[in-house]
Amino acid sequence: MAEPTSVAAATALQTHHEVSQFLFQQSNLLDGKQWQAWIDLFADDGLYWMPPGPEYTTWDGVPSIFIEDRDLMTVRMKRVTHPNAWSQQAEWGTSHVVSNVTIDGTDAQSGDLLVRSRFHMLEVRRDDVRHFAGSYQHRLRRIDGGFRIVLQRVDMVNAQAAFEYVLQVWV
Repeated sequence: MAEPTSVAAATALQTHHEVSQFLFQQSNLLDGKQWQAWIDLFADDGLYWMPPGPEYTTWDGVPSIFIEDRDLMTVRMKRVTHPNAWSQQAEWGTSHVVSNVTIDGTDAQSGDLLVRSRFHMLEVRRDDVRHFAGSYQHRLRRIDGGFRIVLQRVDMVNAQAAFEYVLQVWV
C-alpha cells in the first residue's frame, strides 16, 4: 500500500516543480522584455486579468484595471516596443520575484491546474523605483507537453495606490 502513496507524492512533487519552473520562466521573460515569448505562454483563449480588488469574481460588466486576451496583449506589446513610444524612452527595467507556489487542485471539467503564488515586482524608471506586490492565480492547461495560461489573475496589494504614470508593461 505504501507504493501508490509514494507514486502519488512523487507525481505531486514533480507537478509542483514543473509549475514553479513555468512561473519562474514567465517572470524571466517579463524581466528580459521578451514580450512575444511571454504572450506565447498563453493558450489561444488565454486571458490576463487585473481586477481592482480581491473581492471581484468576474470581469463581465464590472470595471477592471485590465482584462486582455492575446490580441490585446499584442497591441500593448507593439505600443511598448514602437520606436516612438515616448513612455519607453528612458532606461527602465523590472525584477519579478515569484514565491509561495501552491497547487490548489484541478478543475473537474477542464482538467486545468488551479495555482496560486505571491509576487513582488520592482520597476526602475529613470531615478524612480516602484514596488508592486500581491498574488497571482493561474489556471494552467497542459498543451503539447507544456503548460499554457488559460487565466492569469493579478491581485495587487497596492492596486489602488496613486502612481505618477500608468503600468506600461505586465506585472
